[in-house]
Amino acid sequence: MSLAARVLGELERGGRVRAFLGPTNTGKTHRAIQAMLRHRSGMLGLPLRLLAQEVYARVCQAKGAEQVALVTGEQKIVPPGARFWICTVEAMPLDRPVAFLGVDEVQLAADRSRGHVFTDRVLHARGVLETLFLGSSSIAPLLQQLVPGVEIETFPRLSRLSWTGASRLSALPRRSVVVAFSADRVYALAERLRARHGGVAVVLGALSPRARNAQVELFEAGAVQHLVATDAIGMGLNLDLDHVAFSGTRKFDGQAIRALSPAELAQIAGRAGRFRRDGSFGALSSCEPLAPEVIEAIEGHRFAPLQQLYWRSSELDLDSVAGLLASLDREPPRRFLRQVKDGVDHQTLRALVLRPELKGRLRGSRQVQLLWEVCGVPDYRKTLTDSHSTLLSQVLLQILDRGALPESWVEHRLEALDRVDGDIEALMTRLAWTRTWSYISQRRSWLEAPEAWQERTRALEDRLSEALHDKLTQRFIESRPVVLMRHGQVDEDAEGELRGLRYHPRRPGGPTPRGALRAELVVEVQRRLLAIEEGPDEDLLLDEEARVIWQDAPLAQLQASKELSRPILRLDRTGLLTPAERDRLRRRLEAWLREALEGLMYPLRPLPGLDHGGRGALHALRQGLGS
Repeated sequence: MSLAARVLGELERGGRVRAFLGPTNTGKTHRAIQAMLRHRSGMLGLPLRLLAQEVYARVCQAKGAEQVALVTGEQKIVPPGARFWICTVEAMPLDRPVAFLGVDEVQLAADRSRGHVFTDRVLHARGVLETLFLGSSSIAPLLQQLVPGVEIETFPRLSRLSWTGASRLSALPRRSVVVAFSADRVYALAERLRARHGGVAVVLGALSPRARNAQVELFEAGAVQHLVATDAIGMGLNLDLDHVAFSGTRKFDGQAIRALSPAELAQIAGRAGRFRRDGSFGALSSCEPLAPEVIEAIEGHRFAPLQQLYWRSSELDLDSVAGLLASLDREPPRRFLRQVKDGVDHQTLRALVLRPELKGRLRGSRQVQLLWEVCGVPDYRKTLTDSHSTLLSQVLLQILDRGALPESWVEHRLEALDRVDGDIEALMTRLAWTRTWSYISQRRSWLEAPEAWQERTRALEDRLSEALHDKLTQRFIESRPVVLMRHGQVDEDAEGELRGLRYHPRRPGGPTPRGALRAELVVEVQRRLLAIEEGPDEDLLLDEEARVIWQDAPLAQLQASKELSRPILRLDRTGLLTPAERDRLRRRLEAWLREALEGLMYPLRPLPGLDHGGRGALHALRQGLGS
């Protein structure tokens, strides 16, 4: 058959539909990306914003950023010539035809809160030439019923996954992650790990990509040997893990506390090992024991097939509020599809239509459509309080009254969030509210200058993320001790030494002192910082490699900036300074650098009374350092 005939045949029957199924670490996502890139255009729906950003970076590297779009609820990067679309599943623009379309983790169609979205994509999302579903083999029987003729390929795991039993927190192997199912539990375990192992990184699903990546970088770089995370790590996030330890096997799913299924446990445990390197999983001794049949199922990647998927009608009647509510209550077409009646957007709709200030304002199709769009704004705080529907009621009223959200009204709310004081929980709350405003800023018709608000919320999220990372690091990562000391003196038999403010081990992986030894080191580094602050400028030197030197040890590196006479100062890494102490060091070095540069550039200082030509000549001389 000729290529043209084969393409025409695919078009007539709506394109080829395949499924790559199997456990974690089978290379399914990699194969999907490669399959997409063989086409002229494509779209890939992923379950998490963090994962979408990872895949977006990979596709940009392969095709160039000008050809790749990133679309999530809170972020849209859409170049004019975009041919490949990387999206979260909820944000996939299905009205855009593409040759290839893929949906990852389709077994999430059985998830109570998000399942109906994945089921809808399985039923309705198609590429013109090829459609590819990725996920666990447990969905295979129901997938065949929903998509008759789907071609299923199964893939084995690339490495072994072995049970190692229960262990104490103090006996966890290196390169381990401890999995918990609430923020409070994550924090408690992180505190205990910090006390026993000297530091731990923390990953929660509520973290922004920037904060999450900063925490993971500490783990990947070996700055800490342990990670505490929620089950968000189970959705394909690439981490270099050797061992997964469960602190429990039950979670709150938005409605009730329930036991995780063997397949869900395997999805998390499967993060251990990478490519062909074997991994292991276990449990903390305080965790309820896993049944032998569950362990066997996880090790053998054999799970009972799913019995039901969640569904909600996508054919909504937007002519009236009554019609919208009725269409959301429509019965599913198959017996194994379970109707969703408690979605957050559905609950918000019911709450908003009862508000007195909105009665009589929602009578036309335009108003009802706007109402439903506003109900779709996610509640990133997930506190189940009335504050979310109150905000959405205010948003809806402002648009109904004025046609768009007033800039002063939005600015007032963002200003209230633009603070980096408070504890971790306060920063997490502000970050969640900022994500809500990031989502709102992507609704172009709601704002008079959406691009400006997108930039504003993105900058605010970055600022809060950096502050949150600093707080997490300060709380859960014990400052790296850098030298063993006795009675305030460097121990000559120790396996490391303190140079300036940084530790240099004599051999990789040398012992890390804790307790009283660490306390002595902290005192010594604080003494040295005070000496740098109060000492004369002559104590600081600039060497031939543009490093700032104190007592023969580098403290910072100068890097080029857009203006030759104003280099950027980058502090050298040290685990012994708190964020506040690093700020003190930066201020001291920047003050010294300003003085040094003013002396160097004094012959080229600005002169009063110069005309335009003279100022231009002086600027050229300054940029050429006198040449």
